[in-house]
This record gives sequence, structure tokens and C-alpha cells, in this order.
Amino acid sequence: MPVYEYVALDRKGNKIKGMIDAGSLASARVKLRETEVYPVEIREPEAGRGRDTTAASEAAGAGFFKKVGLREVAATTRQLSTLLGAGLPLVPSLSTLVAQTTNRSMKATLAQIRENVNEGNSLTSSMSHFPQIFPPLYVNMVRAGEASGTINLVLERLADFMENQQALRAKIRSALAYPILMFIIGNLVLFFLITFVVPNITKIFSEMHQNLPAITIFLIAVSGFFKNFWWGIAIAVTAAFLFLRHGMRNTESGRYWWDRLKLKAPLFGALNQKLAMARFSRTLGTLLQSGVPLLTAMNIVRNVVDNRIVADEILHASREIEEGQNLSAPLARGGLFPPLAVEMISVGEQSGNLETMLYRIADAYEKEVEASVIMLTSLLEPVMILVMGLIVGFVVVSVLLPIFEMNQLVR
Repeated sequence: MPVYEYVALDRKGNKIKGMIDAGSLASARVKLRETEVYPVEIREPEAGRGRDTTAASEAAGAGFFKKVGLREVAATTRQLSTLLGAGLPLVPSLSTLVAQTTNRSMKATLAQIRENVNEGNSLTSSMSHFPQIFPPLYVNMVRAGEASGTINLVLERLADFMENQQALRAKIRSALAYPILMFIIGNLVLFFLITFVVPNITKIFSEMHQNLPAITIFLIAVSGFFKNFWWGIAIAVTAAFLFLRHGMRNTESGRYWWDRLKLKAPLFGALNQKLAMARFSRTLGTLLQSGVPLLTAMNIVRNVVDNRIVADEILHASREIEEGQNLSAPLARGGLFPPLAVEMISVGEQSGNLETMLYRIADAYEKEVEASVIMLTSLLEPVMILVMGLIVGFVVVSVLLPIFEMNQLVR
């Protein structure tokens, strides 16, 4: 059943906006009037115009049903888990979420899911039409929850998982925000100093026709280059950035090169490896605890780690598991997973508590990631201050040295 957006007037004459599902525009108008709401405008969302329910669902990622933030999805998942846990049936629970959700994309998506479920489809198949909002990890966990009859518990684990991921991202972003801002402002100040301030000062030396020190001549040359060709530098930097971005996103070799660099780079390589291990362990543990089979879970995790080198390692491990191996043996042979993580996975397999052990690995590496980010940011700040101080000192010395020499000549 299509979903329509409307603008209407209530009994007091106040303008209200919302969404309603109906078989046609006329049916939507009748439904609104039955609730004593007088429609002013009713229209179908862009993704659904001229299409049936299935087509609108398949267009979810391209039009009105665009990607929703992780925080919004986590909050909706938590609310649905609470409603189902309280004994409310699925369709009324979805109706409650539609009524109280403020995000337009999420509201339209939930309304479409509710109609699909009301027509006899499962929650899993209904959500699978919206991959931009509900990725394979989410859909497979919901499928396992529906099959085992523990959908509310699975949704609660999903909400915990997403909130944990959101919290980790927020900590990393907040830790890096100040160094990045400092780097941008520092570079802008230095660019302004060399491009606009230095030429006005050094122009005096040129008019005096005095022999200048080599350091001052070098500064004048650099300053003149930046002043005359700043637009060329901007174009070259932008073109290089776009070229690298295109190569790393759209070519297989470029993506592999970038992912390998992320794991091998000094300082940041160890951080990225810990982050990949934490994401692998947390996701795999959540999937297994929700009843997803190991091979299915490994295939999902392979697409979640966001690194092709790690993903290939997981793929090789999956193939060996399919041949009868346990999880820890192929991971140990690959050499990418740290010995501590492999040993803890082996202990978890032997004790039958693999999910619990994976959670402990994730907790340990997430704490290490936080500590590493704090350490790196504490190192970056003084290094940036030192570099900018050296550049400013070079400029000051280059300007003052000719002035001192002129003073000596006057004496």
C-alpha cells in the first residue's frame, strides 16, 4: 500500500504535516477527514510515484527512503524491542513507531514495513527492501530472531551493538576534532602570512637594492611563488585528491593499496588493526549470540570490517571452516590476527563460550583503540605546534636578518 505525505488543517485551523498509508489519493483524503483533519495537499513521496509497493521498496536507496543515521536506527531498534518485549504485537508496535518517529525517511520506511508485514510478509523480508537503512548484518540478525522466536532479545542486542559502535566513533571523532581544527587553522594562517604579509615587508628590501642573505632570498622566492600561483597549487592539490580518491574507491588495486597502507602505516597502522579486530569480534559475537550460523556470520563480518586485507583473511578462514576446521586455526595461520586474539578465540571454542570470548576481545581492543587515539592526539598537538613554530621562526629570521645588516652598515 502506498505511503502519502500530507499537509492539513486540524479543527483549530493549525497547519500539520504527516504521512498516511492508503490505497489511493482519494482513500488518503477520506482517511484524513475521518480523523477530523482537513487536507490541504496530499502527494506521494518521490520514490513511490507511479510504482507499486515492491518497486517503491526497491528504490529505497535512491529517492525518499534515503540512508538514515546510525543513531536514529539504534533508537528505533531499541523502541521496537521494548514494545515487543512488553507483549505488543508487531503491527501495532510498528504503528506506534510510525506515530512517534520524527525523521521523515525513517517514518516513511517504517510505514512501508508495517504495510508489508500487514500483508503477510515477514519482518525480515520487509526490512530487506531497505538496505540503505537495514544492512545485511541487521537483516540476518532479525531473521535469526524471527526463526528462534526471540525477536525482542535480538533487537535489544542489535540496539546495544549499534549504540556501542556509535559511542566508539564519537570518542574517536571528538579526540581528533581539536588536532584537525588546529591543523586547518594553522595552515590557513601560514598561507596568509607567506602570501600576503611577507611580500609587503620584503618589498622594502627589493627597493633598497641591497644584497640579501640567502635565507631571505629563499623566503622571497617561496612567497612570490605562492602569491602568483596559489590558484595553480589549489587546482593541483584538488586534482591530486580527486585522483587518489577515485583510484582508491573505484579500482580494485587502489582499494587494496589503501587498505594495506592503513594496516602498515607507522603509528596509525597498529590503530587500524586494533579497530578492525574490535569490529570483527564485536560483530561476530553479536551475530553468533543471536543464533546466526557461523559461516553466514563470517560472510556478514567480512563486509563489515571495512578493510579488504582483513576481509580476505576472513574469507580464507571461512573456506577452511567449511572444510571442517575450527575458527582459530586458519586465523592463526594467516598471521594478520594478533596471537592474543587467536588464543582467546581458541579458548572460547574449547570451552563452548565463543560468543562471550569474542565480546571480551572486542572490549579489550576497543579500550586499546581509545588509549591509542588519546596517545596519538597528545603527540600530534605538540608536533604541530613545533612545526608551525619552526616555520614562523624561519619567516621571522628571514625578515629580521636584513634589518640587522642594515643597522650595522649605518653604524
